[in-house]
Amino acid sequence: MLKIAYHPIYKHPLPEGHRFPMEKYDLLPKQLLYEGTCVEANFFEPEIPNDKYILAVHDAEYFYDLLNIKINPKEARKIGFPLSEDLVERERIIADGTMKACEYALQYGIAMNIAGGTHHAYSDHGEAFCMLNDQAIGTRYLQEKKLAERVLIIDLDVHQGNGTAEIFKNDASVFTFSMHGESNYPFKKEKSDLDIPLKKGIEDDEYLSILIKTLPELITKAKPDFIFYLSGVDVISTDKLGTLALTLNGCKNRDEIVLKTCFNNKIPVQCSMGGGYSPDIKTIIEAHANTFRLAQAIYF
Repeated sequence: MLKIAYHPIYKHPLPEGHRFPMEKYDLLPKQLLYEGTCVEANFFEPEIPNDKYILAVHDAEYFYDLLNIKINPKEARKIGFPLSEDLVERERIIADGTMKACEYALQYGIAMNIAGGTHHAYSDHGEAFCMLNDQAIGTRYLQEKKLAERVLIIDLDVHQGNGTAEIFKNDASVFTFSMHGESNYPFKKEKSDLDIPLKKGIEDDEYLSILIKTLPELITKAKPDFIFYLSGVDVISTDKLGTLALTLNGCKNRDEIVLKTCFNNKIPVQCSMGGGYSPDIKTIIEAHANTFRLAQAIYF
């Protein structure tokens, strides 16, 4: 059965006019239930996790400053959300959702988190709506519990996974791959194990051909026994914060290529949703929902 992390805290109240589409976390599970892609039993509710797994990724000083809302104003501005205890609790619960989804992925081949993909969170600071790096935390969770040794992180959000690259820069057991808009944020990129920066306006055919060529090489080189997939939908042409020009169908084909690669190679995969900033919330929900529809079709 497809297992999906979801908690009502994922939809966090933001000031009027904030550019982050927080309502998607409420609407996406409702859509999946409404259309019959999922039933209630597909969803599980994460909790506050054991902080030792967070501290395996994030500096203690940074983490405790977050917990106590003592981040200095300049660093807090980089995060882009008004800091509060509820917001930090939300981040911890999202990380737990990804950790528990790792266990389900080992059992069923795949598992999802309605939120997550917080790849701009560095070991010692947060930025761009990211405070705790959920898939990095999931990686350490698997490794510390000896459930996986070699991990591949496939990051196809339109923005480079700079925090993830920094966290694992000296770790040969984790292979970081980011394919992103060359001229997108972050404007100072970190060095992943493999970065593929893409020119503005790349459309479906070119994007998908690069991906089809690259994935088998990645599997051969990284030899992973677990994969994390960050399936940001900010690659589509309508996205306000993206520079690529994929169609909704192209984005769906991207997900299908990744998930079939994981399935055919019998490598468990955990998926976090990442970004999506199209003006029409329906576009964001449809693009994210496609990832779940494909997971059901390919694995179950």
